[in-house]
Parts: sequence; C-alpha cells; structure tokens
Amino acid sequence: MSLGGIIFGVGFFIITQAQTSGFEQFFIRTILGVNGMARVEDRYQSTMRSMEAEEGSNFRVSLEDSVKYISGVEYPEQIMDAIHRFPEVTATAPVIRGSAMLIANFKDQDCKPYGIDAEKHFQVSDLELQIIYGSIESFQKNPYGVLIGERLASRMNLMPNDSLLLQARGKSQRYRVAGIFETGIEQVDKERVYLHLSATRTLLQRPNGVSFIQINLDDPAKAPVFADRLGPVLSHSVMSWQRREKTWLQVFSVLRISSALTVSTIILISGLGMFNTLVMIIIDKTREIAILRSMGYTRSDITQIFMLQGILVLFGGVILGWAFAAASTYGLSKLPIRIRGIFATDSFVVNWDFSHYLWAAAIASIIVVIASYFPARRAARLEPGAVIRGSST
Repeated sequence: MSLGGIIFGVGFFIITQAQTSGFEQFFIRTILGVNGMARVEDRYQSTMRSMEAEEGSNFRVSLEDSVKYISGVEYPEQIMDAIHRFPEVTATAPVIRGSAMLIANFKDQDCKPYGIDAEKHFQVSDLELQIIYGSIESFQKNPYGVLIGERLASRMNLMPNDSLLLQARGKSQRYRVAGIFETGIEQVDKERVYLHLSATRTLLQRPNGVSFIQINLDDPAKAPVFADRLGPVLSHSVMSWQRREKTWLQVFSVLRISSALTVSTIILISGLGMFNTLVMIIIDKTREIAILRSMGYTRSDITQIFMLQGILVLFGGVILGWAFAAASTYGLSKLPIRIRGIFATDSFVVNWDFSHYLWAAAIASIIVVIASYFPARRAARLEPGAVIRGSST
C-alpha cells in the first residue's frame, strides 16, 4: 500500500504540475502574441515648483513637484529608432488605439479600432496566425480592409468581404472585412478591429503620433529589466508584459502551489503508512534483531537494514510513478476540451518539464527517508541482552 501510495502520489503531482504550468505557458504565449512583450506608452515629464529660500528674500529654490503624463507617443519613428539601439530588441511596431461605433446589418456595437502597420505589427504579434476566416493578403492589399474579432463578427453577423461602417468623432468611413481573427481572449475578440495606420488616422482624426509602440525581445524574461532601463532613456512610460499581466500570473502561481501541496498529501499518507509498517515489523522481529546484534551486527548495520527497505520502496515508487505520470500526461493532452476566455484551446495543454519529475522524486524521498529513519533508529537501539532475557519493552 505504501508503494502504491508513492506511485500515485508522484504520478498525480507530476500530472497536476504539467497541467497547471501548461495552461500558464499557453496563456503567456497567447498574451505575448496579442499585446507583445513590452509597450512604450505615455510620455512623462517632471513638473517643478519654486519656493523662497528665506522669507522676504529674492533667492528661490526649485523643487520637483510631481510627474505629468502626456498621452501617446508624439514622435514614433525617432522613438523606435532609439529602441532598436538596444541589442535585445527584435522588432517594434506603432499602434493607434481609439473608440468607435461599428454599424453593420442594421446593428451597432461599440468597438476599439487599432491602427497598425501590417508589416511591422506581424513581427511583434501572432495576428497573422490567428486568422480563422479570410486572409492576411486581402487585408494587406486593401487600404480600407479590416480584421475583426470573432466574437464581434459573430454578434454583428459579419463574414469576409462584408461591408461595415465605423463612426468616430462625428466622422464615418466604410470598410470591408478582410479577415476574422480569434485570440481566445474574450475582451480582445469582442471589441478589437484592426485597420491600416493611415485609415485609422483619417477615422480618428489623428494626423500625428501614435498611442503606443509594441516591442518584441529575444527573451520574454528580460522584459522587466528592459522596461526599467528604457523608461528613463526615452522619458516615456514603458510597461513589461509581467507587470501588465501581474494578476493572472499570480493566479496561476497560486494554483500551481496549491495543487502541489494538495497532491503531496498522498505521498505524506504513504510515508505514514510505511512508518507504521516498519514499526510493526520491528515489534514482530524483536528477537531476530537481538540475535543479529549478538552475532556482531552494529547499530549502524541494523539501521541500514531497515532504511534499505524504505529506499527500495521509494525507488520502485518513483520509477513506476514517473511511468504512470508520463502515460497519463500524454493521455490528458489528447482529451478534447473547449476553452475560451483568457486563451483559446480545444484540448488540455500540458507542459513536459523534467523538473516536475525531479520535484516529485525529491518530495517522495524526503518523506520516505524520514518515515524509514525513526523506526530504523528504534530497531538499532534495542539491547540484545534485555530482549533475549524477555525484559525488553
């Protein structure tokens, strides 16, 4: 029973970690493919105030009062040129963001127009891979083509080549649906409409500047340090994806820790079972232990005998648990499940990470070694003379 508990404890630990970390990694890939690894947004400048150094004196001291934020990026080309001087930057793309009313098929719906430079934006996002109807080529060829989110298209009964009207700031412009995309992120799919940058400038009446610059790096893990370095250089607010998605990352972290602690109780219970089993064996084999001591076996030898039993059970449990986990994880990855909301997937997502196997083995080893050590120590402390005389307790 102890062996079975270790097998299932190790197996379920690996399975739950593979599943939770798999969904976390898939979520990270999704949000990086939509919103990039970092963003340069509002420009900031310090505001100053002055005060008299001494009452009645003409001498005044200037003090930094607060930080004033100016919406958007006024000179995107110069900013992108400066960003590309950092070696970890792989691509940048300007984006204009606004609000508009979408009108089609006798319906109207609020939406968020995103003006993009198609060639540059596809280098900092997975938009090209998220098209489910229509084509990127149609969007690139038509200056008044749009890409619309799947939820929004479904609500408005729109399909590729359909016509729609966008109204913003009292101005209306007609566009044609070039493609429909699905990111799996509900908020994105039900409100975003991608347009060409020039068409967005006309619609939103914004001849200069952009809302933000989206950045891709050679390593997503570098984003926080990169943002801290870039902000003071550009005098713009720079936000990393870790900071932007901090809430969801914490949720996944808590789920991963919670599942690990819960499943580890199976291994703990197996360790307690092994402890009880070894104690019963020692009680039953007291005279045999005393005879071994009388024959010259040291306390260390007796300890090793009982520790060896625990180690053999541990070794067999870990190996069989690994095999059970690998087979179950593979089977789980093939199970169909439709998830939409924070990402889009039609099957369970698992993460094949050997560190999960090592952690499971380490936890099992600690519990089994402790459970085996104390009974073995008790057996080693038996006095052979007292046992043989029948006075042992």
